[in-house]
Amino acid sequence: MTRFVDRSDAGRQLARRLEHLRHADPVVLALPRGGVPVAHEVAASLGAPLDVLAVRKLGVPVHPELAMGAIGEGGARVLDRALIRRLRVTEQQVQAAEQRERQVLAARAARLRAGRPPVDLTGRTVVIVDDGMATGATARVACQVARARGASRVVLAVPVAAAKVAKGFADADEVVVVDTPPHFRAVGLHYADFRPTTDAEAARLLADARRRAPSGAADPVTADHPVESDVGSDAGSDVEVVADGVVLGAHLTVPAGAEAVVLFAHGSGSSRHSPRNRFVASSLHDVGLGTLLLDLLTADEETDRAKVFDIPLLGRRLLAATDWVLAQRRDTVTGLGYFGASTGAGAALYAAAVAGDRVGAVVSRGGRPDLAMEWLDRVTAPTLLIVGSRDPAVITLNEQARARMQCPTRLAVVPGATHLFTEPGALERVAQLSRDWFSNNIQTFQRATGGRR
Repeated sequence: MTRFVDRSDAGRQLARRLEHLRHADPVVLALPRGGVPVAHEVAASLGAPLDVLAVRKLGVPVHPELAMGAIGEGGARVLDRALIRRLRVTEQQVQAAEQRERQVLAARAARLRAGRPPVDLTGRTVVIVDDGMATGATARVACQVARARGASRVVLAVPVAAAKVAKGFADADEVVVVDTPPHFRAVGLHYADFRPTTDAEAARLLADARRRAPSGAADPVTADHPVESDVGSDAGSDVEVVADGVVLGAHLTVPAGAEAVVLFAHGSGSSRHSPRNRFVASSLHDVGLGTLLLDLLTADEETDRAKVFDIPLLGRRLLAATDWVLAQRRDTVTGLGYFGASTGAGAALYAAAVAGDRVGAVVSRGGRPDLAMEWLDRVTAPTLLIVGSRDPAVITLNEQARARMQCPTRLAVVPGATHLFTEPGALERVAQLSRDWFSNNIQTFQRATGGRR
């Protein structure tokens, strides 16, 4: 019955079944803890970033090893209602189990990530990896969480699974399994070594994957690239912006003498913490431009896929932040720009269409300007669309958006870059293009309008 030496061996065998995803620029997500050693091998083989997707099984009170459901980050939950009814588990018992497991889930996710924010999944192909699948409850909630965080395609990959469960699994776009034995009883029976994976081991493997990733695939900012500039007396501070009745987190940096501020918009809640946004912002500080890195969604909202793609909602919040910046810096700021990433690009262009000549320039990085298609012909601000040459689907969407726009527009293709610009030199090129575009066009805007707001 044994098929795998250990989880690492299982990961190497599984990776061979996933070679067709190598050019899809995937993100590999491990289900902790047992899935981490398997996913570590998969991510290494595919050259993909590795993160964890924290989910927890909800055990039946009198048989805790028997899953009556599972929960995930962002409030996701899957319940086996038929099993709950058959075993007469009360709603109070379900709620008690969920409350207990959510505390464990939150603590484990923070511990394994070592304080780092989750990898951005927006528009990505996500490969969810575990060491096996028996009932499929945990895998179902994992797929739901990945989609809620913006994944465009979800692949479930496990070394071994019950044949009936794997065949009927409908929550993923693709299911990849090495072995579906006819007499499946338990995942561990198919491993010679199935010792529990500790948190320490899982954290070590995740850290190793970050170090090993080419040009920092999971986090392109390194010690050689500071994320904040210390130019001037105002080196940056965390602030709060109220929009649509919610409080949005933000980070404001205004170098001494800065007359223009660029607002960074991302469709999820990660803009303020995004290492890519922070790297580009630091480059803007070097030429005397201020920045506001804004979370357009709250932590609770960012798992709601509908809100991630609600461009008018995101755009209104960006406009509220624009008013906030002008109110805070009314005596010094005479120019504004928008930098949008992913769905945030659609929000930036929606806001630019509404704001008119208050906005001097827009930059989209790997963005979805097509999501703002019905408003694009109203944008007057010069707009730069930056895409990677290895992101053909997004190139096509940007070309379609550019054809709709009436303002000065440029499409810049970064050679060899994929969706997140993690390749050597790619993010530096994004920063250079953005810096030049804002410096030239916001200054032109200031001269043409006399700084009118």
